[in-house]
Amino acid sequence: MRYTKAALLVFGLGLVLGFVVVVGEFSHLERVASIVMAAALALLPAALFADGHGMALFGWIAARLSGKKRAKPRAKSRPAAPRREPPARTAARAPRRKRS
Repeated sequence: MRYTKAALLVFGLGLVLGFVVVVGEFSHLERVASIVMAAALALLPAALFADGHGMALFGWIAARLSGKKRAKPRAKSRPAAPRREPPARTAARAPRRKRS
């Protein structure tokens, strides 16, 4: 989140600068504070993208455009399931008794 943090810090700097401009009535710095805040807000989505999966996406695009063929990973073969032995037959059961 380093890019997002940097964009938010620049935005906070613009807010502080804007507060100083309003309180101190420095009219010549109004536009500078406004530009700093607007630039940080405009760069915030790009920073979020870069912090997330953006770099992985750029790497994937670069790999596709490089033209080198990469080896396909082989599918792992699964070992055959062990055979079960049929259960041993039990001795013939005695017939069930009736309930009384």
